Amino acid sequence: MMKFSSPKELSVVVPVRNEQDNVAPLIAEIDVALKGFTHEIVYVNDGSNDQTHERLKQLQAQYPQLRVLSHAHSCGQSTAVRTGVKAAKYDWVATLDGDGQNDPADIPKLLAALEEGILLVGGNRRQSRRDTWIKRISSVVANTVRSKMLRDDTPDTGCGLKLFNKAAFLDLPYFDHMHRFLPALIKRSGGQIRSVHVSHRNREFGKSNYGTLDRLMVGIVDLFGVAWLQRRAKLPIILDDVTK
Repeated sequence: MMKFSSPKELSVVVPVRNEQDNVAPLIAEIDVALKGFTHEIVYVNDGSNDQTHERLKQLQAQYPQLRVLSHAHSCGQSTAVRTGVKAAKYDWVATLDGDGQNDPADIPKLLAALEEGILLVGGNRRQSRRDTWIKRISSVVANTVRSKMLRDDTPDTGCGLKLFNKAAFLDLPYFDHMHRFLPALIKRSGGQIRSVHVSHRNREFGKSNYGTLDRLMVGIVDLFGVAWLQRRAKLPIILDDVTK
């Protein structure tokens, strides 16, 4: 059996909205973290109304591997991620949040965790989470309920730092907020997943564009929707391949 070879080419997709002061330092960190890898950095500007788009365009002169895609209006994080993944050049994609709280230096750890059959490696921030107490509590509750219902074997599905196969992602059913259910959706399609501990940092600039209560209410509805999809999944086991 041929030994699995970790990918040497990677697309990094970063969805952003109103993160003008975070784009330059984060891009610099991504570039350093992926020295030795053939990579591209795909920023998806999700309808920002600050200087995010202008600063990204300026940074393209310094980083030729930087690509910038922009939505005419905000479509949400899942849609921004999908826009970036569809445009990605390489077979494997890493995503991280644009606020700088995910550390790009952890991306090689995710790559190192890949093995044959694994289609997604997710970050687990539970040992180093740097957020307000209400975010931490709501995250623990949401992860516990989701894990019980979906059995997705993932302690921290809300972590923006993920690595996955592009084709496997695009084969998944698409819906708004799907990025929070990627492990369950990958398992539903027959793929294997893994989690690795990653660091989590304080936000240095700006403020979150996603409300905790809004995410909770939408997440409850989506949770039941994903559970419905799981119950209807049929994964055939092929016994014979008969050809004339």
